[in-house]
Amino acid sequence: MLDVELIRKDFPILNRLINDKPLIYLDNGASAQKPEVVIEAITKGYSQEYANVHRGLYHLSNLATEKYESVRDIVAKFLNAPNPAQIVLNSGTTEGLNSIAYGWAMPRLESGDEIILSIMEHHANIVPWHFLREKQGVILKWIDLEADGSFDEQRLIDAISPKTKLIAITHLSNVLGTKVDVKRICQYAKKKGVPVVVDGSQAAAHMPVDVQDIGCDFYAVTGHKLYGPTGSGALYISQDRMREMKPFMGGGDMIKEVHKDLITYNEPPMIMEAGTPGIVQTIGLGVALEYLLEIGMNNVAAHETELTKYANQQLLKLNWLNIQGNSPDKAGIFSFTIEGAGHPHDISTVLDKKGVCVRAGHHCAQPLMEHLGVTATCRASFGLYNTKAEIDSLVEALKLCHELFA
Repeated sequence: MLDVELIRKDFPILNRLINDKPLIYLDNGASAQKPEVVIEAITKGYSQEYANVHRGLYHLSNLATEKYESVRDIVAKFLNAPNPAQIVLNSGTTEGLNSIAYGWAMPRLESGDEIILSIMEHHANIVPWHFLREKQGVILKWIDLEADGSFDEQRLIDAISPKTKLIAITHLSNVLGTKVDVKRICQYAKKKGVPVVVDGSQAAAHMPVDVQDIGCDFYAVTGHKLYGPTGSGALYISQDRMREMKPFMGGGDMIKEVHKDLITYNEPPMIMEAGTPGIVQTIGLGVALEYLLEIGMNNVAAHETELTKYANQQLLKLNWLNIQGNSPDKAGIFSFTIEGAGHPHDISTVLDKKGVCVRAGHHCAQPLMEHLGVTATCRASFGLYNTKAEIDSLVEALKLCHELFA
């Protein structure tokens, strides 16, 4: 188990006050705070080591290139990818999923072909497939949740038909914390020759991820949820799918030669990386992942499992609190409303007065909100630095909300 109090010392923002109250940051599902080592790496990258990558032969450029390219190895280790050349560095999951839609699916899918999604997908794993629906007549098939918010993988497996050409599924719901057995889905999909895209934005921050064990074709992660900088992320692509990828954006680094009547493309993964990348952001991501690897994702998962159990016990005592989709095996993400209260924005505002930061809204998951029969919820989401004492503070702040609105 990790030493939470020692971990908290690594995050300078946790020392500050909000409305004269100690900061209790419970919006990790949206974006996680940054440890000092990441902040220092970013500062050093801009103040002492900045230069463009892949372009120069001078010391600073070579240093930046070496640090930037080393992040592929770190990501590969973090995801247990067999080869760093299967890691595409990008600005985050949104870019990664769009690169799959444009670089792999668009050249292959035709009108009437099907993409299977779960109802709890983040908009980043919905909108790119809607583009294919609008442009090419692709059909989106939706798999609902069980009454308790859990996901029955067999429902998805049963929905696979000869027309199914792709499955795009989250590993962990950003709204409900519901876990999906993506390995089981991939095992069956492989027998049917159907590629699987896994949105790992949430899962990778909460549990160990092994893409070889999962057997997926694509796995996308985003840096800012992994305690790294915004504008950073990575996409794992299996060898078979990597050979099939087409460039989805044109510019420097993804080409070898450019002539008036001819261009030749670079080799993977560079073919998917056009233009000057987020150099310092990506280097910061590498530092963040090394930080997590040093702590151990098994330790992170064990700590957050304890937090989730404790939070569930305390929140269920509030009989006026409506927890949405509280499945038995879930991660530390709780979405809720309060009976008699106004909009979740009102709840969030009151909690903020007590220094408690939660997210309020539809959480970029409007199909799920429609399925749940609500327009918005409040969401408390835990990270490796959160404590049981902070959960107690959340509960007390919620009691104040109930008293005010009741």
